[in-house]
Amino acid sequence: MLKLATLVYVRRPGQTLMLHRVKKAGDIHRGKWNGLGGKFEPGESPEACAIREVHEEAGLTIRNPELRGLLTFPQFRPDEDWYAFVFVARDFSGALIDSPEGELAWIDDERLLDLPLWPGDRVFIPWLEQERFFSGRFFYENGDLIAHEVVFYPLDTPEPAGPYVDGHAPVAEAPAAVPLGYTAEDDTYCWVCGAPVTKHNCKITCTVCGFRRDCSDP
Repeated sequence: MLKLATLVYVRRPGQTLMLHRVKKAGDIHRGKWNGLGGKFEPGESPEACAIREVHEEAGLTIRNPELRGLLTFPQFRPDEDWYAFVFVARDFSGALIDSPEGELAWIDDERLLDLPLWPGDRVFIPWLEQERFFSGRFFYENGDLIAHEVVFYPLDTPEPAGPYVDGHAPVAEAPAAVPLGYTAEDDTYCWVCGAPVTKHNCKITCTVCGFRRDCSDP
C-alpha cells in the first residue's frame, strides 16, 4: 500500500526545530527525534500538507516551504511503501505549543546528528542545505538501515547527477554486480530504470537516467 507524507525541517539561524516522539503508545517512531510532518489528507498538495502538519504539531504557521527532496521507504511497515516530500521552512510565525506528538525543542544544527535519529536521517539531513534536489530510497529491515541510494538533481539543470549508492562515489564509476542468471540481453537495458543504453568499450550508459556501469559479458 502506498502512503504519502511530508517531512518538514523548520529552521532559524543555527537551529532546527525537532520533535522527540515520546508521547504516543505504539508510535513506530517512539524515542526518536524527527522533523515535523505527517500523512496527506485527501486532495492536499505537498505544500498544503506541510503547512497544516507543522501548525497542528507545533503551533507555527510556515510560509513558502522549500521542497528539497523526495524520500522513498519500501516496506517501511509490512505491506506499506512510504513516500515523503521533504521541506525546509525558514519563514514562520507563532509560538510553540504543547505538541500532541512529543516534546518540541530547538536543536543547534551541529548537534542534530548526535540525536537518537533513524539511521537514514543521519544520511539525508546534510543534504537539506545542498544546492541540489535529492530523490533517495532507503531500505529498512527490523528498524535497521540496510541500504540506500540517491539521485541528485542540480537546481540549474534537469540532468540528474548520480545515482549514488550508500552515499559513496557515483554508481557511474563503480562496476555493478552481475545479476543472478545473467544473459547477454541484460546488457541491453538499464538495470535502474529499464531504459535503452549505449555501450562503448564495455561501459554501459543509460540514455534516460544516466546510470553507468561496466558490462557484465564474461
